[in-house]
Amino acid sequence: MSLEELLSGPVVDAARGLLGRRLTSTIGGNPTSIVILEVEAYSGEEDPASHAFGGETPRNEAMFGPPGGLYVYRSYGIHWCMNVVCGPVGTARAVLLRGGMATEGIEVMERRRGRSINLTDGPGKLCQAMGVDGSLDRSNVFHGPVTISGEPVPGSISASRRIGITKAVVREWRFVLERY
Repeated sequence: MSLEELLSGPVVDAARGLLGRRLTSTIGGNPTSIVILEVEAYSGEEDPASHAFGGETPRNEAMFGPPGGLYVYRSYGIHWCMNVVCGPVGTARAVLLRGGMATEGIEVMERRRGRSINLTDGPGKLCQAMGVDGSLDRSNVFHGPVTISGEPVPGSISASRRIGITKAVVREWRFVLERY
């Protein structure tokens, strides 16, 4: 299945299908890449844990856009986080990219993070390491400075509850690629 088809379908399928693919940024002329290992699905206005619950606002407007768009926001006013928009325009479904394994530009990531360990094992760390900030909100993963490519690497996927939310906590919509 192509990435375009994957992101046009159901958000849980998209979340699972993003695991094992390559996420690359070319911010500041410095290419960095990871293999996506951890994601969470959010189903828009029908999901009380989604930023789109309650409708469109200036903050979440990117979520209502076309599949493949990036919704980049600040978490707790501190860390940038990025989501890939899924499903038809107007549905506000998105997949939070939570973490991955660094594969290219590790020195750049280390410089951006100011450390050599735990570079991309959380959504805020991932954005910092890859140079992602709010200026990339509404860009897209097909031809922007942040792209997703390749076929998923093989492995087993585990599902669990999403992290750091207080609503819709029983949904097991956090997915992790293990044994790849």
